[in-house]
Amino acid sequence: MSSVALEILGLGLCVVGWVGTIVACGLPMWQVSAFLESNIVTAQTIWQGLWMTCVVQSTGQMQCKVYDSVLALRPEVQAARALTVLAALLGLAALLVAAAGARCTTCLAAGKAKARVAAAGGALYLLCGLLALVPLCWFAHIVISDFYDPAVPASQKREMGSALYIGWAAAALLLLGGGLLCCGACAAAAREARPFPVKYSAPRRPTANGDYDKKNYV
Repeated sequence: MSSVALEILGLGLCVVGWVGTIVACGLPMWQVSAFLESNIVTAQTIWQGLWMTCVVQSTGQMQCKVYDSVLALRPEVQAARALTVLAALLGLAALLVAAAGARCTTCLAAGKAKARVAAAGGALYLLCGLLALVPLCWFAHIVISDFYDPAVPASQKREMGSALYIGWAAAALLLLGGGLLCCGACAAAAREARPFPVKYSAPRRPTANGDYDKKNYV
């Protein structure tokens, strides 16, 4: 696969992963109420996210409430907010840098500098994927620990919501796309540094029959 195809594929994966990170950040399904006992009323389901808490009734009605105080939130929620917002902003900056350094654009002149800019965009996307991955794994660890902790009441136990799985998929796309961008940029830089091959033909000499030797030498 050529370096241009690698850069286009990597940039496309990174854009999809960046959008997925923003979607996972805004969804309230980071934690979902778990029904462990037969006498628990299942008429409503509680969703807890980074920005709000939602209660879904069995009839399909949903009511959401945004958290009143930021300082009153748990440390993992505050850290997840900061890291996901930082990952979204970093993804936007990485998109601009990678688009400027891609070989399919004309923002910069072709050369080593353009390849280095594309590699910088790929590195930013790799960092963006790592930033998005940290709060997801942190939340999953807390949910699993509380689920198996006998000191936590059954009514307060939670399960992992769909937002975590969307975030993991988005982080994987960011890491994969960033790696492809870096590989494509390195291949482009190596091609630019390679000397241009010069082809030449040796002078033809007459043979004994009076014809010329038609062998070309490269």
